[in-house]
Amino acid sequence: MRALIALVTAVLVLVTAGCTSDDPQRTYEASTAALGDSLDILGWHLKVSNLRFDAEQVLIDVEGSASGESHAKPEDLRFGLYGALAHPIEADALHGCDDLTDLGLRPLSAPSPGKLTGTVCLGPLREQNQVRGVYVYSPRERIPKTTVAYPAAFPVGLLPTNVDETGVTVKSTSVDAFSADGAQLSPAALGAPDAFTGKGYMLLGLEIDGAAQRYADDAAARGGPLMVVAAPTLPPPGLSHACAVYGSSVLIMPEASRDAVNVRASLCTQGEMNAALLYASVSVIGTHAALWTTGG
Repeated sequence: MRALIALVTAVLVLVTAGCTSDDPQRTYEASTAALGDSLDILGWHLKVSNLRFDAEQVLIDVEGSASGESHAKPEDLRFGLYGALAHPIEADALHGCDDLTDLGLRPLSAPSPGKLTGTVCLGPLREQNQVRGVYVYSPRERIPKTTVAYPAAFPVGLLPTNVDETGVTVKSTSVDAFSADGAQLSPAALGAPDAFTGKGYMLLGLEIDGAAQRYADDAAARGGPLMVVAAPTLPPPGLSHACAVYGSSVLIMPEASRDAVNVRASLCTQGEMNAALLYASVSVIGTHAALWTTGG
């Protein structure tokens, strides 16, 4: 009888512990919670809520307070859409609404060093039924000893990478180079003595592929998902509106139900033309992230 009572008590303890656990779920090692809940990430206590659609934009409200002395700078936070999207859609936390002046928004701001409040804008997006949530990460947050860098020079771009190095393959599908005034450069410009003076930018189309199970296993061992970062770059507004739209980084956060990683992204390098076009790099890096899902 005592043995039966002990067994029942042990089961009740386990069930109660499971029901009352405050530990967040994880998606590719990104802390995961429902929209409206709060998560601790990058030194911030963040609440993401009120996901809605307006004028082909996805809008979310963000409230945050610093949870420690060391936290990511507000300008380094980057939000993105989670779901079965045709291509990633991300935006810098403080600049995603810069082009939207007619929606009556209060864009996300940092009224004090330890506070975030306002709305983040992500878009444009027409297939709104594909959105399953929102994630956040910082392109400056790196898990130690996870960075693998590759050259990406105009006009070749990035040659296909070895899957054994990062668990995914990355290659360029398009390479377009421009001077700061927007004039496009052709490969023939490599022979012109003055073609690469001043500032310029390069748009890289990238294809990122891998097996979802391996990506999950590697993320668990690493402690977070991967991001792909192109360099060099400049702070907003940068040299081109295209660079502001595409950004210089993307988080690899595939929809969890899929059995493959298959991401098509465009990234921008910008700055002094030799550095941005001829000596650019694309790095695959482990990072920390948080994800809020709709549950739908």
